[in-house]
Formats: sequence, C-alpha cells, structure tokens
Amino acid sequence: MHSLHSLSRRNFLKASATFAAGAPFILPSRVWSAATAPSGKLTLGFIGMGTQSRGLLTNFLWQDTRVLAVCDVDATRRSDAKSKVDKFYGNSDCAGYNDFRELIARKDIDAVCIATPDHWHAIPTLAALRAGKDVYCEKPLTHNLHEAVEVLRAVDLNRRVLQTGSMQRSMSEFRVACELVRNGVIGKVQRVECSFGDPGRVCDLPEQAAEPGLDWKLWCGPAPLRGYSPVLSPRGVHKGFPDWRLYRDYGSGGVGDWGAHHLDIAQWGLGMDESGPVEVIPAADPQAKRGAKLLYASGITVEHKDGFGVDFFGSDGEVRVNRGKFVLIVGGKTVADYSLSKPRKGQPEPVSDTSCAAEVQKAAELYLAKAPIKLYRSSQHISDFLACVRSRQKPITSEQVGARSAICCHLINQSYYHQARLKWDPARFEFTGGTGNAQWLTREYRAPWSV
Repeated sequence: MHSLHSLSRRNFLKASATFAAGAPFILPSRVWSAATAPSGKLTLGFIGMGTQSRGLLTNFLWQDTRVLAVCDVDATRRSDAKSKVDKFYGNSDCAGYNDFRELIARKDIDAVCIATPDHWHAIPTLAALRAGKDVYCEKPLTHNLHEAVEVLRAVDLNRRVLQTGSMQRSMSEFRVACELVRNGVIGKVQRVECSFGDPGRVCDLPEQAAEPGLDWKLWCGPAPLRGYSPVLSPRGVHKGFPDWRLYRDYGSGGVGDWGAHHLDIAQWGLGMDESGPVEVIPAADPQAKRGAKLLYASGITVEHKDGFGVDFFGSDGEVRVNRGKFVLIVGGKTVADYSLSKPRKGQPEPVSDTSCAAEVQKAAELYLAKAPIKLYRSSQHISDFLACVRSRQKPITSEQVGARSAICCHLINQSYYHQARLKWDPARFEFTGGTGNAQWLTREYRAPWSV
C-alpha cells in the first residue's frame, strides 16, 4: 500500500517556512479551461454510505446519471447501498467495494460522491482528482488547513470540477440575504455573528468489542488507530448522524459541522470567496467554547456565538438568515420577518399568515429588482454540480468556496485549541507576524496515508 501523495508531512512543514516567497495562490472564480465533458449519462461512484450519503444517493439516482459502484468499510451499509441502486435500475450490476481505491481505479466512472467522516475527505478527493474524476465532497471540504491548499491545487492542476456540499448557497433565503448585504441595503457592514456548536474535542471514548463486518483499521485510516467505539461508527444502517464529528481526530466539532455552513454564508455575504480573514481573535475566556472572532482586512469581524444563524449588522440595518428563517431590518424598521422555529415532533405547527419564501420575495422585490450585484443562482445543489460537470464551469460551491470556508473553520478551531491570537495570510495560506505554528496547519498522518 503506497501513499497517495509524494508530499510528506515533514516536507510540507519545511516548505511552509519558505512558502511566503512564492506567488499568492488564488484561482479565478468562474473562468475554467477543462477537458471535454463526459458524453451520455454521467457515471458515478459513491464513497461512504452513511446517513448523509443515503440522501445524496437518492438525489443523484433521480438525475441524469448512472451509479456504477458504492464503497463503505461497513459490509452492511455497503450491501444496503448496492441493493438500493440495483433495485432502482432493476438489475444487480452495482459493484460494492470496501476500499475506495478500487472504485477510483475504474476507468468507467466519471465522478465520485464522497460522504465519509471528515478525516477521510481529502485523501479520496485528491485520488479521484488525480485519476481524472470530478468530485462532489461533503463539507467541511477538508480536515485541516494543509489539505485545503492541496485540494485547491489538485483541482486546478487536473482541470476537474468539484462541488462542496454546502447546499445553503442553493437556498433562496441565503442568496437573497447575501445580495442585500452586497448591494448595501443595510449600509456598511460592521460585523457578522454566526451560530454553531463547540470546537472539536479530544477523543476519550472507551474501547468496545467490534462486531464482524467492519474494517475498523480502514475506518480510522490516516487518524490514530484506537479501539472500536460505536459512538464513532455505529454498526449497520444506522439512523441519525454519528458523533465522530465531535472529535478532533475525525471531525472538527460543531465549528466544522454547522460552522462550515454558516461561515460559508458569511464569506459569501462579505465577498470573500477568493480571500478570507487576516486574523483570528480568541475568546476572552480560555475555557470558553464561544467568542472567537475572524477579523478581515476591512475591519469587519465574524464572531462565533449562539444566535439566529447568520446575522449581518450594517450601519443602516440588519439581515438575519437561517434555514427557513429570514429577517430584514432597514432604518430601524422591520421590512420582512419570518423567524418561526419548526415545532418539535408531536407539537402543533406554528400559526403564521406568511412564509419564509414570501418574506424573502418581498425583500427581493423591494430592494433587489434593479440591484447591480447578482450572485450565482442555483436552485438545486446537486443539479448545479451535474450541469457544471457537463459545461466545465465552476459550480456554486467550487473548491475555492469550499476550501476557504473550511479554512475559516480550522482557524477558529486552532484559536480555541491553543488560546492564541493568530495572524493569517489568505493569499499564501500561512500564519504571519510570528504567530501560530506550522504544525497547526496539518496533522500527524498514520502510515501509510499522507497528504
């Protein structure tokens, strides 16, 4: 078994010390010169068949695609996914793999969908890109800062199309909220607040007996090899979303989970898709799990705290947005408001004479009919990816978007992990001003894996 990348962690740490001498690494947002698009039905392979991937698989099956293979280290999940595909097509042709490398080695697969735990995002993504395949990968796009840079480079070098699963950009309430901000409807932006969970935590789960049918060593992959825990990988076709995402070795905590969604919208609203913050200010209390701030060159801050979702504050108003929620305040007057929460199971639906869609449309008609700035419009996230695979254009959450939103998450986490104020160069992807540590850009990869 060989490493999928020749750049070792040691070499990366050496290179990071001199990276400032290189040119800034910024790719154009829409310009794309790529290979010929696939002809006929797009052929797909799926890597990671947990709860999230089951939904993605259903969505892809009903589009103009042909699913040829599925992969999971759990035999039950793998078998279930294969059966679902075979039932859909009325045959038994779908292949099932334990090792993603076998799937990626197939020449007849155009694109892959990756919905593994976060610590496995970058390695199969990079392998697929280098094999000439387009990629749909769940958020956060990478597990650390170094991986984000490597994915950016690999997409460009291999002329591939990549979509990150930050599907809030394909929801109208978020697009309209960002268009209102970008067109100055709330005046000059002063600060943004984003609501999401805790930073990642150290994994201290006790070992439990593993059942047959799970390749636990491969599940751990580049992360430390520890004793099996059903908290990390519940056996079989489980419901819900496993808590591997809470632990630093495998996920990024709530910061990388919901933070990848909401910080992505903050970046969009601030027009930072090809840049990012220049500093990270830690929480005042070293024990706090809220309060870290991203500082941009403009002086705008994006603060991690509990709240509405994404809340833009301007000199003349405020835009609040979350899934199915939207509020616009201009000049002290509430212009649009739909902020009712969905009820818990068994509770009655809230009564309202309006809807999120109606309030979003009202705001758009009032302020955006002749607005000069129009943002990328996608009404369906997966359809947008598939259309871009054919056109060779960059999709709404391209590698540039996904990598830089992931970087925001990783910077915030590092400020919590080390209680440090960090200065950051978003063009050269390095800590500056004597802050930070090159080791914080990456992680220890368990052999034989590396990025």
